[in-house]
Amino acid sequence: GKPQAGANVTKGYKGDMEVDVEPIDKPYWQSGLCPVNVHWHLGAEHYSLGEYDEAGKGPAADEKDDDHRRLAEEARLGYQCRHYDENDARFAMPYEWKHCVGMKVGETYEVHWPHSAAGSCGTVNQYQTPFYDGVFCNLDMDTLVTLGAQDIANNVGVQAQVFTIVNDETYYYPDLMRGMVVDGAMGSDIAYYTGSTTGTSRDNTICSQYSPITWQVDRKCHMVSASSFDKMCADMKAQRDDMSDDLYAHGSRVLVA
Repeated sequence: GKPQAGANVTKGYKGDMEVDVEPIDKPYWQSGLCPVNVHWHLGAEHYSLGEYDEAGKGPAADEKDDDHRRLAEEARLGYQCRHYDENDARFAMPYEWKHCVGMKVGETYEVHWPHSAAGSCGTVNQYQTPFYDGVFCNLDMDTLVTLGAQDIANNVGVQAQVFTIVNDETYYYPDLMRGMVVDGAMGSDIAYYTGSTTGTSRDNTICSQYSPITWQVDRKCHMVSASSFDKMCADMKAQRDDMSDDLYAHGSRVLVA
């Protein structure tokens, strides 16, 4: 089968599948790729031992919070980070969301920034929902079918970073929409591999057809303010393309072998 994504990114871990397609191993912008979408998943789709794994925890579903509860019922929860502490106000104090939908302070989310060299880079149409539209925006079907596996992995990639949301402005990052946060420890310990696109409609039996693409995943989990996410959602609403289907968390795909 094709290489899939939602992998174990723990340092030193080796997957079962031999893959002969090389990932992009430098920042995407240096390879002419630009971000064409941003979306996030409830919990982490990737697994990083000691960072986001089965020992992580988060807030219990709140009976009063209909939006979040309905979302949790519809979206599969992935792995969680280990930052959460119910006795710490940063994880417990509710935030008044104005733009994002069904989000919760204290919860873990994995943010994905799909990048493409065939996107409408540098134009008003750069960001698109669904992200498949943005990834191949400037490619016609005739060209698409001629691309080999390595061509796709060289031209399409996703950045992934895992966050626990806190109600604390110390952790405010104003430009979350533009890509992975690279700042100090953030974005410094990266796993590179080739896989597929993810989401709950794609599991180990229904392989994702967008494969192989490059994945660059931050192995560490970071705290980020709720206001950073809400600012990102406000930025998404300001795009020319309607990104409203990405203003809430999507389900996490089952970890692939």
